[in-house]
Amino acid sequence: MKISSVRYLTKEGVKNVWVNRLMSISSVGVLVACMVLIGLAIMLSLNISRIIGDLEQQNVVMAYLDDYNAALYDQNGRTPPEGAVVDENGIAAESYLVHNKEEAMAVRDRIASLDNVASAEYVSKEDGLNDIKSTLLEGEAEYFTFLDEENGNPLSDAVKITMTDMSLFDETIETIQAVPGVESIESQNDLAEKINSIKSGVFIAGIIIVAILMVIALVIVSNTIRVTMYNRKLEISIMKAVGATDSFIRIPFVVEGVTIGILSAVLSEAVLYSCYRVASEAILSNIGSYTLIPFGAKAWMIFGVFIAIGVAAGVFGSSMMIGKYLRREGSEFSAI
Repeated sequence: MKISSVRYLTKEGVKNVWVNRLMSISSVGVLVACMVLIGLAIMLSLNISRIIGDLEQQNVVMAYLDDYNAALYDQNGRTPPEGAVVDENGIAAESYLVHNKEEAMAVRDRIASLDNVASAEYVSKEDGLNDIKSTLLEGEAEYFTFLDEENGNPLSDAVKITMTDMSLFDETIETIQAVPGVESIESQNDLAEKINSIKSGVFIAGIIIVAILMVIALVIVSNTIRVTMYNRKLEISIMKAVGATDSFIRIPFVVEGVTIGILSAVLSEAVLYSCYRVASEAILSNIGSYTLIPFGAKAWMIFGVFIAIGVAAGVFGSSMMIGKYLRREGSEFSAI
């Protein structure tokens, strides 16, 4: 096809948008509404994923080490090996695996090297006791002063662990438990399950919303092209009678659909920015502890999605409608 023909057909497609401006305006309005809803769904999903990521980092797993205190306070008791030297508490060095900070750090390093472990931080029993005291109400910390005197600190050294993927929570816990030197693990299994459920729900809901709105967008563009097509039925019949190919007839309608899609994408970006700004201010005024993703950080990505939706809706909607029309009515054109 010659460049001059392509230029003519493109001009005709753009002109059709203005000729059928009332239908075009209504189509753009509905497409803008669909795209804005899609954009809001995307931004909502991104923000929820960010909040869930923060919760994942707060869902800390504590792995307590098999040290002297673990052997001392073991409810099942530990029988020292025959011939082992025991202290006044009946504990032998062979009764536990972690005897000093160096061995504790070695266990920490083994845990840090495991798959799905984002970080592993050594926490001494002294720091653990201080952390507990810091969470108590004023005056309650005095109840623990006896631990610093004759009775000693009953806690064991520990490793504070965060995970990369909470969907692998149970498998990772089993792997950590199998590390030599780990006595017990304290975790929030319920929170991990809730986080995974929320992530799955958000993902599935986002796909359903986008799919439904894409179908609506295709229907709207198809209806607009149908009106244009029937308004130009005589012109199409004449072109068919003089030997115009289906591609020659189809291109202006495709250009019209794509033009409507691109106009809708540009307007949707502006409307979404305003809606997101208003929604962000309302949300932050109620839950100021969270920071939402700035619209500017995702503006080009969202605009690319809108352009893709607009072009796809224009191409598929117009091609589907004009193709169906030409197959059904083509045999009648020569008789007109």
